[in-house]
Amino acid sequence: MKIEIDENKKWQHSLTIKMVLLAFFGLFLLIPLEMIKLIIKERQKTSEDVKKEIAFQWAGQQSITGPVLNIPVRMFPSKKDAEPYISVFHIMPETLKVRGEIQTEKRHRSIYQAVVYTADINISGNFVIPELNKDEKSEILWKDAYYTAGISDNRGLKGKIWLKTDSENLEAIPGLKDPDLFRSGISFPANLSAKRDSISFSMHFNVSGSEGLSFTPIGKSTEINLLSKWNSPGFTGNFLPLERKVNESGFEAKWLITNLNRNFPQVWAGSAFNPANDSFGVDFILPVDHYQKSLRSAKYGILFIALTFLALIFAEMAAKERIHVFQCLLVSLGLVLFFSLLNALSEYTGFNLAYLISASATIILISYFLRNIFKKGLTVLLISGLLVFLYSFIFILLTLNDYAYLAGNIGLFVLLAVTMKMSVRLELFKSQKEIENTVH
Repeated sequence: MKIEIDENKKWQHSLTIKMVLLAFFGLFLLIPLEMIKLIIKERQKTSEDVKKEIAFQWAGQQSITGPVLNIPVRMFPSKKDAEPYISVFHIMPETLKVRGEIQTEKRHRSIYQAVVYTADINISGNFVIPELNKDEKSEILWKDAYYTAGISDNRGLKGKIWLKTDSENLEAIPGLKDPDLFRSGISFPANLSAKRDSISFSMHFNVSGSEGLSFTPIGKSTEINLLSKWNSPGFTGNFLPLERKVNESGFEAKWLITNLNRNFPQVWAGSAFNPANDSFGVDFILPVDHYQKSLRSAKYGILFIALTFLALIFAEMAAKERIHVFQCLLVSLGLVLFFSLLNALSEYTGFNLAYLISASATIILISYFLRNIFKKGLTVLLISGLLVFLYSFIFILLTLNDYAYLAGNIGLFVLLAVTMKMSVRLELFKSQKEIENTVH
């Protein structure tokens, strides 16, 4: 009977069997980790949907192109019995200067938020009208000429809009007279009675939008200056600013682009080119994307569990005190719960504070639990120190966007070296007889 009890004890305290069980538990805990990741992705999608809803009610991301001078020309084909047709020539400005002052604000829906803005836009420049269609017999319809300006979301326009030229003020009419260049926008009747060599223009309007504002470099020489108090801009599109200044009080940016930098000419007929493909501008980025950081931190969950299991095994061997496999499982469940708690808190407090609160609560909980298991306080202190190191290490990885991969690999290499050193000092790979003597 005594031999049977000894054999049961030997089975229960076998280090090999315990490590196999812990490895199985570690793989099993990947399931709740994946469930937490799915919850984070679901919350992130809900946040994106709310942003789109706010944008729909306010106005979407705005892309501004223009103005463009459009001159219809009646063509008379040289072939007999061919009917005349009208082709619209689109003339880009010779010079285009844009100055925009942008006022931003955050709109909230429950715990979610989105960035919206109202931009005060001043546009000026001039057109140089070339010879149109020299090779074919044609009639230029000067009286039917018109200007167009592309606005990606007309709902954002505020009040009346006037286009001032050399001789008159032209009031905008809704919609586009032709869909060759833009999908949406406004038009102005040009009222040209005869050919003119050059036309100067200016236009001022207010437009509302959300998330971003972009422009198209339709001028032979395009200069765009943007000013805002938003201090976390993201410059996007085909061109980056020639000059920019970003600080806590906001940003200033200047673009200078010529017709050689873009992929369309100064004049063409029909819909041969799409100027919007060369657009550029600025996105108003929220400083913290806590969902992305929470998801990235959850990817390190298995690392937390594996290293904690390893620390518990080393502590058990060093202190010669036993910890049950089920107690190891409870500790790992506390580690898994950290990621869910982190995401839930970050929606209200921001990521950094949520990480501090969640990590502190988890470390205190596990330390208190282990204090009731191990008799030696030094053992608990060492494990708690390891957890503090792990949480600090992961937080640093989350903040090092450019060097996170390199820093993570260096950190894991150092941890592996320390683990190897500890395993040698604890004589983990001793003979079975020596292990049994150590356990008993």
